[in-house]
Amino acid sequence: MRKPMSRKPIEILYEDEALVAISKPPGVSVTADRSGDADLLPLLTRQRPDWTDLRLVHRLDKETSGVMVLAHGRNNQSALSRAFAKRRVRKVYLALVNGCPPGQRGRLGQPMARSRRDPRRMRIDPRRGKPAITEYEVLADFGGLSLLAVRPQTGRTHQIRLHLANAGWPLAIDPLYGSGGPLLLSQFKPGYRHKPDRPEAPLIDRLTLHSYSLEFRDEDICRAGPMIAPPERKFAATIKMLAKHGPKGPNRVEGPDIIEHLLSGRVLDN
Repeated sequence: MRKPMSRKPIEILYEDEALVAISKPPGVSVTADRSGDADLLPLLTRQRPDWTDLRLVHRLDKETSGVMVLAHGRNNQSALSRAFAKRRVRKVYLALVNGCPPGQRGRLGQPMARSRRDPRRMRIDPRRGKPAITEYEVLADFGGLSLLAVRPQTGRTHQIRLHLANAGWPLAIDPLYGSGGPLLLSQFKPGYRHKPDRPEAPLIDRLTLHSYSLEFRDEDICRAGPMIAPPERKFAATIKMLAKHGPKGPNRVEGPDIIEHLLSGRVLDN
């Protein structure tokens, strides 16, 4: 995986006295890891020195991009964390997956537990697992790959990644639950030619999951409405190229304007 582009300022989507919503770049870890790269909180406080007590409320995987909420101070952290725990938050992710689910919408509900063999992974465990519910909608069927809007109703670790992989539609790039190889334009563009003296640059080479929108159901906590992070540059370029050159061309499930709808950061209907 590539190094995070920490020099570029992190985009601030919304701020009030209680919380901050950002568009987290891929490659930035939410907490300190073994890479030695700066994690999210130091990057943000370096960017905004006036944020003296910024606190985590929830997490995104290091290679997942998109909207994420942080709290100003301990009291706001507790209130926001309770909203997540009580499922008072609407979340929508974009997932680029291998294959395509039958039908336009569906629901996955297999209980999940930590893997006994590999602590980095989760597993489906009907007997000992915790409840986990993931709803999905097919936005585009590119032929071989498809784009889903995923709405997790619970917040288990790796929930979307595991549920989709277990159903037979793993993320197009997911080293833990699927393939770790990059997506190349030559894999689906007919007649593609690249220069023989240099390797083909991948369209995208990280986890194909993006946190698109987040909204609190309780106005007493946040009145901002849906906080939306349009897909970051490589994710956006990939779905545009798939829409243009994929085997099914413009025959997308939700109509020809869905890609532009997402790229412009408009609300997805529930």
